[in-house]
Amino acid sequence: MYHGLALLVALMQAAAPERPITTPRDVLNAMRARYEGKWYRNVTFVQDVTERHPDGTTTRGAWREWLASPGKLRIEFLPADSGNGALFTNDSQYVFRADTILRARSFIHPLLVLGFDVYAQPIDKTIAALAQRRFDLSVLSEATWENRPVWVVGAKAGDLHSRQFWVDKERLVFVRMLEPAPQDTAKTSETRFSKYYPLAGGWMAPEVEFLLDGQRQFFEEYRDIQANVAMPDALWDPRQWKATRGKS
Repeated sequence: MYHGLALLVALMQAAAPERPITTPRDVLNAMRARYEGKWYRNVTFVQDVTERHPDGTTTRGAWREWLASPGKLRIEFLPADSGNGALFTNDSQYVFRADTILRARSFIHPLLVLGFDVYAQPIDKTIAALAQRRFDLSVLSEATWENRPVWVVGAKAGDLHSRQFWVDKERLVFVRMLEPAPQDTAKTSETRFSKYYPLAGGWMAPEVEFLLDGQRQFFEEYRDIQANVAMPDALWDPRQWKATRGKS
């Protein structure tokens, strides 16, 4: 009798529809719940970068990156023996030049939070991080992006300038961020995550675009992507930058 009742309850729960989404917190909760315990722990890749300069010329380069959730990202500008790069860890950013810390500051990386950390940390920590980044977590609207319905957190329908992020309704992944540009708040800075494909229980966007008033300024293309690989703790220690670069 008990086992039959337990089975009935389990079947009813499995058939129950997902909770309706009416607030930004609901969106973040749905993202976390959909992939809890499934999303990859970490990922590494080589990133080809194209930068457009104010005079219209472009330069290309390559970076090697390691990402571990929550909140860890290491970037080595290739060739690795240049000693140049950046490290994001413990809500801080360290910039290295020739293996020396050029500058360090407190910093929460919004793309880490929205693209990866949301699946790996308690929802309250994600909300606190996004509030610190000054997203209005009381505003939720809807839109369409690349022919797919999305949730828009932080801006009302039709507002394409206020600080906001967009989440694909079906896949529950981050696809777009807009905000006033830091150097000129009359202009709009935009980031896009594109060409998502399934990866190790989650999703990966191998193309990332950064735009200013609709004009591409920076473009990233990822290759040699590997998920759930061994990453020593020393990777995230700024004091061990030189000892660990090019060897991971």
